[in-house]
Amino acid sequence: MTAEAVPGGLGPVLAWVLERSHGASALELAGVIGEAARRLGIPRTRLYLVDLQQRRLLPLPQSGLTAEEREGLDVDGSLGGLAYRTQEVQSTRAGDTAWFPMVDGIERIGVMQALTPVSGSGSGRLMEAGRALASLATLLVVSKFSHHDPLVQGQRVRPMTLQAELLWAFLPPRTIGTELATSSAVLEPAYDIGGDAFDHSFIDGLLHLTLVDAMGHDLASGGASGAALAACRSTRRSGGDLRDIVAAIDRTLAQWIPDRLMTAVIAELDTTQGDFTWINCGHPPPLLIRDGHVVQNALERPPHLPLGYGFHSSNPPEQEYARLQPGDRVLLYSDGITEARSPTGDLFGDERLADTVIRSTASGDNAPEALRRLVQNLLDHHQHHLRDDATILLVEWHPSPRPR
Repeated sequence: MTAEAVPGGLGPVLAWVLERSHGASALELAGVIGEAARRLGIPRTRLYLVDLQQRRLLPLPQSGLTAEEREGLDVDGSLGGLAYRTQEVQSTRAGDTAWFPMVDGIERIGVMQALTPVSGSGSGRLMEAGRALASLATLLVVSKFSHHDPLVQGQRVRPMTLQAELLWAFLPPRTIGTELATSSAVLEPAYDIGGDAFDHSFIDGLLHLTLVDAMGHDLASGGASGAALAACRSTRRSGGDLRDIVAAIDRTLAQWIPDRLMTAVIAELDTTQGDFTWINCGHPPPLLIRDGHVVQNALERPPHLPLGYGFHSSNPPEQEYARLQPGDRVLLYSDGITEARSPTGDLFGDERLADTVIRSTASGDNAPEALRRLVQNLLDHHQHHLRDDATILLVEWHPSPRPR
């Protein structure tokens, strides 16, 4: 069967998938996509989700998997991984297999492998069908992710600690974006985070950013960060500004978790004008990356007291201001990044952080991929045994429309 042989073309098949998906469980999703592919002339598909640390592409539970397929794919050493990293379709030289990125907005979810001829008559229609099917599969996975544990388990390679489970439940997608701005974040150690957390969201032309680092590395630390994110969102969604958010978090911690201090950066980016405003409460200063270089001290201001003392509840600090240029990137990070030491005692440090960011920027990587490489560099430096949470949030302002 070819794509042209399907009665009514691509539309009816996608409509059938949507109808069938309503009652399908997570374990049946791969079979639904596979059946749709066969109706479109694609003999076989395989769905892979990226693991929590973005190192492996792990197969979604589905029938017919070989032992090799169950092991998954290396993100940095496979054709499927290349499709994930670049968000572009990749094909084998023989033309018998194509890898389609699975992207929710701009959040990278995984890849879809399709065994299909990509040359000859009807190849264009088959590639179009593969792209559409991969996009629809992504939407179905995301729609069921919150209440189908096999999808969550499909992104994990080992058990998660209680405090990490608590914090991941509070976190938004790692990457969000519009035509004007992109924000991407990562947390390590992913399965054992304790007090670090982040938040980002778009509101009326503004990109809101929060990065917090609670004292300690236990369940109470995770609870403090979760309460801070809740206070932030409640205040923000009620029309509060940055100063209101700082006051709300400080008041919440002082009242309910009085023995836990927290450093934080609360910020906003005007995605139309490029105005960047922020308040730094005891946190490392943000880094400004422009034209492949870190602009020294561009966003460094005297930090205010950490949150939790109650000093900011009635008199929050004034916000700082800077005007960005198109293409600028702002990096927010916790001290677990720069203070990470290798087993020999070698400090990761500010210079290595800046150098890693610059090299990722020079290679042309988009924000999510630049961040992924930065974290892999950190983990390799520390031989994958971090003693403290390490969180990074990278924001890029790109007001000029980008080609899709």
